[in-house]
Amino acid sequence: MLPSPRVLLSIDYEPWFALTRRYDSLSDASQRRDLDGGFTLRAIDPILAMLGEAKASFYLVGEIAEWYPEVPHKIVAAGHELGLHCQIHRPLVDTVELQQDLEASVAWRSHFDIRGYRAPMVGIDEAAYPLLEKAGFTYSSSIYAPSGNLLQKGGVWELPVSTLSIFGRSPSLNAPREFSTGLLLGGEVPYGSSFMIGLIPHLIFRILEREIRAGLSPVIIMHPYELARPEAFLRRLGRDVAAHPLLFPFTLDKSNFLKTLLKHFPVSPLGTYLDEAIHA
Repeated sequence: MLPSPRVLLSIDYEPWFALTRRYDSLSDASQRRDLDGGFTLRAIDPILAMLGEAKASFYLVGEIAEWYPEVPHKIVAAGHELGLHCQIHRPLVDTVELQQDLEASVAWRSHFDIRGYRAPMVGIDEAAYPLLEKAGFTYSSSIYAPSGNLLQKGGVWELPVSTLSIFGRSPSLNAPREFSTGLLLGGEVPYGSSFMIGLIPHLIFRILEREIRAGLSPVIIMHPYELARPEAFLRRLGRDVAAHPLLFPFTLDKSNFLKTLLKHFPVSPLGTYLDEAIHA
């Protein structure tokens, strides 16, 4: 028996420049912090205020905890779940890179007893789950799949970001299952992605309502730069959006979407739902 239906709200808390992918190879921590320009520190208070009494899962890019230690403390103090997004934001499908990234985040993860993981770009391979289990994670939310699937990958649970299966098929749920042309051609609409939230927000609300009425608990993703706008955000991203127009939906202000969501739908962190599901 599944727990009471609700929207499982997550925020991948990352620097604004993570969206562009132009700085993936920038390894100098001080340069990355300078590029962030204090955005991830300034954004946390207005986002927490926007959430009010509602609780969400924050999957934090670990270097932010090193730049601004007060950020994870504020998230936890407000009663939200704190998880790991990665230590430095870049694709981590390769298990060697993933292992190195997990090792780099051990200190602050241990301090906050982190148990939830979201892969960058929701991109993970089956070989990653044993590494996550060894690192002490109890669950991941790193693939796209239809709502209602709670998968066990060895000793790690997988709570997928939600898709809508148009053809009603029962697809293979092995990783990777990222936002891709193949996913779309297979008849799945990844409505849990903030890309789709930016593209068709009113339709997303209708889908959420339908899913909850069916007793399901959809997982959706948002980002800090969609809720608290960085200074000169669009100007900085102009070149990237011009070269890659599919980035445009990620640049839209989604604060009104979040406010409407909180007004009309019950929400909770993923970890809370998982605990209830396991108990049930």
